[in-house]
Amino acid sequence: MILVTVGTQLPFDRLVKAVDTFAKDLSRPVLAQIGKGTYTPQNMKWIKNIEPADFDRVFFDASVIVSHAGIGTVLTAKRFGKPIILVPRQASLGEHRNDHQLATVGQLAGRPGIYVAHSDDDLKKYLLDDLDSPSHEDPSELGRASLVNYLKGYLATV
Repeated sequence: MILVTVGTQLPFDRLVKAVDTFAKDLSRPVLAQIGKGTYTPQNMKWIKNIEPADFDRVFFDASVIVSHAGIGTVLTAKRFGKPIILVPRQASLGEHRNDHQLATVGQLAGRPGIYVAHSDDDLKKYLLDDLDSPSHEDPSELGRASLVNYLKGYLATV
């Protein structure tokens, strides 16, 4: 199954609509957690919010995750060894108050198991591909420290 998650704080109809458009062409079923969005998917199963107690089970059952660029979701995908396609929210489209998610994907792009979709075409290509999972090895402390320091610095300026 493909799991789409947009988080619980803000709607992300652009992502939900894009995956819904491609869902009928995919070989795997799709479950979307649409949060506070107003778009109602027509081609995939959906739920407003996944209960915290069920979230790990749903994540475990998924073969690939599609998500906003929320660091919590990225870390959960890593923990479960799932490939993740990140679609960053954009402030210019009214999806967030600033472009910190663009900065986040700029730091994460190219890491094993992390795929960044900047367009619907990128997203569709990744959904149709057989994506590699992230390594189950712990990331190097240097890489982890670098990412943590970058995020701390960035958040301090917001």
